[in-house]
Parts: sequence; C-alpha cells; structure tokens
Amino acid sequence: MNKYENLIVWKKAMDVVEEVYKLVKVLPDDEKFGLSSQIKRCSVSIPSNIAEGAGRNSKKEFKNFLSYANGSTTELETQLLLVIRLGFVEKENIEPLLQLATEIKNMNFALQKSLQL
Repeated sequence: MNKYENLIVWKKAMDVVEEVYKLVKVLPDDEKFGLSSQIKRCSVSIPSNIAEGAGRNSKKEFKNFLSYANGSTTELETQLLLVIRLGFVEKENIEPLLQLATEIKNMNFALQKSLQL
C-alpha cells in the first residue's frame, strides 16, 4: 500500500529505537531481563507496526497498525518515566527521547486522520 521507508514517522521511529538501545546500556545489569528488555521490545514495535500496516491491503488495516504503534509509543513513554522515577537516568537525559516519542504520536495521529474512510 505505502512505501513505509518514505514515511517520516517511520524514520523517526527508527531513530527512537537507536536511542533506546543506547539508553539501555546505562541501565543496571539487574534490569537486563526486566525493564531494559521491555523498553527495547516496545520501541522496536513502533516502526515495525508502521511498516506492517503500510504493507497491508487496506487503509483500515493500515490505520489499525498505526494505532498499535501509538500504543507502543505510549508504553515506551511510561517506561522512560519509570527509568526517571527509579533514579536510573536523570530527566534531562531522557527528555529528548520523550519529546521524540510525543512527536511520533502526533505524526501518527495525523497520518491516521488522513486515512479516514
């Protein structure tokens, strides 16, 4: 349906994944199979769902997968806030990633709106 590689929202979601993988390297080792793993999984889910939706056969299906990507973005935001609350990373070091997540959600909502049936 769409070339997902051309979507700016997908490109920004890929940037989020890169930044998340850098972030989890500074988290405590005992979080390797807990919070670190979950943060990585939900971040990877964002561009993956955008790509999968773009490869579907209808606007309705694409819109559904964009919704899943938004859910994963919100999940990521929550986990980043937990990283701050647990004292693993200072807020100012997470803020750019949180801002990028907000930007992705806004772009994603706009894309969903453009797909109205």
